[in-house]
Amino acid sequence: MKNYSEDPDRQYHIQVAKGEVGRYVILPGDPKRCSKIAAYFEDPHLVADSREFVTYTGKLDGVPVSVTSTGIGGPSASIAIEELTRCGADTFLRVGTCGGMQLDVKSGDMVIAQAAIRMEGTSKEYAPIEYPAVANYEVLSAMIEGAKKLGASWHVGVVQCKDAFYGQHCPELMPVSYELQNKWEAWLRMGCLASEMESAALFIAGSFLKVRTGSLFLVVANQERERRGMENPVVHDIDLPIRTAVEAIRELIRKDS
Repeated sequence: MKNYSEDPDRQYHIQVAKGEVGRYVILPGDPKRCSKIAAYFEDPHLVADSREFVTYTGKLDGVPVSVTSTGIGGPSASIAIEELTRCGADTFLRVGTCGGMQLDVKSGDMVIAQAAIRMEGTSKEYAPIEYPAVANYEVLSAMIEGAKKLGASWHVGVVQCKDAFYGQHCPELMPVSYELQNKWEAWLRMGCLASEMESAALFIAGSFLKVRTGSLFLVVANQERERRGMENPVVHDIDLPIRTAVEAIRELIRKDS
């Protein structure tokens, strides 16, 4: 494949070169979260700042690790994992936010994705829709261990991925409201925990690239609880999921060594 970057040693979108990232990478969406995550590393330094992709590299327990933001949605998440893999990374932990769906998934809880519903477009350009989007077992287990260690309130299971944020929150206004509302009800009946926008693309691209992927999220709020008049504060502090991802990487480093 042709590299369209002005610097042929750097990946076109993320502007990172081989050797500048560790094998373990945390993937937030928001570029502004990268410096906050990097603060948990030893000797972090900025590697690149290009488009929505901000990258820092440092160390955890003496092992090189990185953080790269992906922006919002599957297209840019798949670009990040593709280009980071070319730079030497092989283990990716997505950290972001989600909206709870089951009534026991409350604001401030964490959701760890075991698998993702592919109600988005990016993964369909990698694999037929029959192929499942699942997290890597080792990464999933490390995230659960991290959550247990920190005493977090957490849930593990299936999440739903979509491309349109407002299709979730205002489905009745959309021309395809019949499909959005009917499928939402189906996901609820099947026990889907939460809705977000990146895991399906990340898991499917990771399966194709033969790298390890996993996702965990802060529950910002739960619209199903809101509809029923239940307590539903809005929570924005993502520090606990970040610390859980850091602990998960430490667990992976220990096991991989």
